[in-house]
Amino acid sequence: MADWTEKYRPSTLSEVRGNDKARDAFAEWARSWDDHHEAVVLHGSPGVGKTSAAHALANDMGWETVELNASDQRTADVIERFAGRAARNATLGGSAAGGGAAGGDTASRQLVILDEADNIHGNYDRGGASAITKLVKESGQPIVLIANDYYDMSRGLRNATQEIEFRDVSARSIVPVLRDICRKEGIEFESDALQQIAEGNRGDLRGAVNDLQAATQGRDSITVADVVTGDRDKALGLFPFLDAVLKEESAEEALQSAYAVDETPDDLAAWIENNVLDVYEPTEAVRAYDFLANADVWLGRVRATQNYSYWRYATDNAAAGVAAARDGEKGGWTRYGRPQFWSSSDATADEVVGKIAAASGCSVATARREVLPFLEAITHHCKPRELTVAMAAAYDLDEAGVAFVTGSGESTNKVASIVEDAQARREDLIEEHADGAFALGGTGRAGDGDDGAAGDGSAVDDSAPTAAESDRGGAAADAPDGAPATDADPDDGDDDQAGLNDFM
Repeated sequence: MADWTEKYRPSTLSEVRGNDKARDAFAEWARSWDDHHEAVVLHGSPGVGKTSAAHALANDMGWETVELNASDQRTADVIERFAGRAARNATLGGSAAGGGAAGGDTASRQLVILDEADNIHGNYDRGGASAITKLVKESGQPIVLIANDYYDMSRGLRNATQEIEFRDVSARSIVPVLRDICRKEGIEFESDALQQIAEGNRGDLRGAVNDLQAATQGRDSITVADVVTGDRDKALGLFPFLDAVLKEESAEEALQSAYAVDETPDDLAAWIENNVLDVYEPTEAVRAYDFLANADVWLGRVRATQNYSYWRYATDNAAAGVAAARDGEKGGWTRYGRPQFWSSSDATADEVVGKIAAASGCSVATARREVLPFLEAITHHCKPRELTVAMAAAYDLDEAGVAFVTGSGESTNKVASIVEDAQARREDLIEEHADGAFALGGTGRAGDGDDGAAGDGSAVDDSAPTAAESDRGGAAADAPDGAPATDADPDDGDDDQAGLNDFM
């Protein structure tokens, strides 16, 4: 028996159900690709039609497709060998693709589809992540990245692409699909049975089709009694949750939505606080912030007492209270943003925060909540460069760390050059603060008889020893009044902690 999800996969974008705005935005991306040459990320819950939309678009445009599962084939050499070749050539076989309504030479294009693009992380996959980021920046062919969680993708990759969100498909959009399949398969049905399948899958269209096929196997009809599948064990996504609280649901319904999200109450409160002003009117926001303040009090008690039973009071205020502060339902689409000071669980984030804490002599929590946001603001996109170099040197950051803090692409030449300069600066400072450990002979000169350079980079005159030469290995020699300051460390101390100021 053929898999119905493949048998009835949409062949054109007009057949994609439940995400009309996303579908239209995707079509516009393809039509205008000549103008921007950017890759696009389709993200949303599993089963909502992202991959189907990509193949349907290719059919509409008359493009060939090359599909690669980035989760299974994630190393740099595999990505370059398959997706890279496709992205740089007119067609995989070197000939023009046939058919299509695109017209002109657009019909000779290939659509490169990279599925599960959010499943590349960690040291093992670092080469693959860099290869994909490089690919989307240099490709001569349109690329579609498919992801379940947009924020699991690297920041560099997100910055290099457009993004289109596919929302969970509503039950009223799923039911017509199930009805059409039943009619094509000659299966009689009770409307309530199809409705129960649609509601039980909670937005997963693919899951609903699979359940319909399972329920009708060996039968020529389906009734409510035949539908034995219960609700799928599926956590509510963060964006549908924000819609529920900030736009759509009553206080009681919003509270139930909070229990369905696989996030802790402090995380949910952070998401709500970060996005409430994008939706609420000022008078609504004032009331909402009162509830968020109450939620913060309860979260503080949890942290102080480790009594997690208080979490329910935080959830009551953050979800139900904020929903109650709203004057009726709200429509439209909102681009929700991740909390600015998000405590990422990403290994790179943890490593960066740990280095900041160790170098600054503060706690990891302080480094994450107070120091890191400051560094992100002053080195955004590696500007100013010298300050970014100083930061990378101060905290001994590698390419991944610099990319994480600045929001720049990890594989860019800009980040690589900053890390190289930062390492050179660290080496210079180590030598400068070595108190003569690297000097050779009794003169205190660092070098093998060469005409060295003073610590400030000025040329050294062999005819007379300079103050920098005489005091490089120990205490500063007495100098005449008015003599210029030497290269010695102005901070007369042995501070083990290297802060940012030491590298500026």
